[in-house]
Amino acid sequence: MALLNFGSKETSDAEINPQVETFLKDYSIEVMPRTAEKIESFRDLLPAQTRVYIAHIEGTPIEDMVATAKRIAGEGFAVMPHFPARIIKDEAMLRNWIAMYQGEAGVDQALLLAGGVTQPHGDYDSSMQLLESGAFGAAGFKRLHVAGHPEGNKDIDPDGSMTNVTQALRWKQAFSETSDADMAIATQFCFEAAPVIDWANDLAANGISLPIHIGVAGPAKLQTLIKFSIACGVGASLRVLQRRAKDLTKLLLPFTPDEFLSDLAAHKAANPDFGISHVHFFPLGGIKTNANWAIENGGSSATPASQS
Repeated sequence: MALLNFGSKETSDAEINPQVETFLKDYSIEVMPRTAEKIESFRDLLPAQTRVYIAHIEGTPIEDMVATAKRIAGEGFAVMPHFPARIIKDEAMLRNWIAMYQGEAGVDQALLLAGGVTQPHGDYDSSMQLLESGAFGAAGFKRLHVAGHPEGNKDIDPDGSMTNVTQALRWKQAFSETSDADMAIATQFCFEAAPVIDWANDLAANGISLPIHIGVAGPAKLQTLIKFSIACGVGASLRVLQRRAKDLTKLLLPFTPDEFLSDLAAHKAANPDFGISHVHFFPLGGIKTNANWAIENGGSSATPASQS
């Protein structure tokens, strides 16, 4: 099974892979306020059904987050802002953020995660505490996503195991069975299909049936991927990229997720009950670059809203 496609082939004239086209249906994508500002029209890039996550990086004012949500929702897209537990000081702040998103942008869905900071700014340390607060249920949120880590997470399992991350997902599975909200797992980006397939199957064997939205790095330079992989703690994938970086000819070529997605799409087609239900893009090489790759490779699943 191939790991990465470092080819520079033009995809615009290539035949669409029907399995990939199906697999990309209703894909989602992640933006930040500063990257969203560069896009004149999301409707010219994204399908009408696209869910747009808005990453909340420490230090970003909530006003900027809400303004971005309002702008994108105004173009007709479902918006899912991040709620990083460790930068939320207390329940009053949490409920205020929820009220701002709802009141100004009509938001009714969220990605709950611990967040990328080591020391909590206040009362919350994990997404489970955010769920336990009852704030999202009280506000009538219809969809709640939680984080998944196919390669583990050293912050949660310092010993490199999957013990605590799996236990946390069991807890979230149990919570989902008592919640009115639709829940799913949105994962960190990955590059190699076989370990992802094994991880998803292991979750199912452990009774975790939440749908998985698999994280995929959009087209980008290899150096860019290495930088983000280090920052995000992507372990096994980082080693793959580092090995590839030793070949200077490949270092200069862009990475595209063709083979990774083709492998997952083929597995999904052969195993319809497989736990991965959606693709979630991290546009590390730029939103336009990612959207254009999807348009060239996704057929009807990636037709921009303005053209449908």
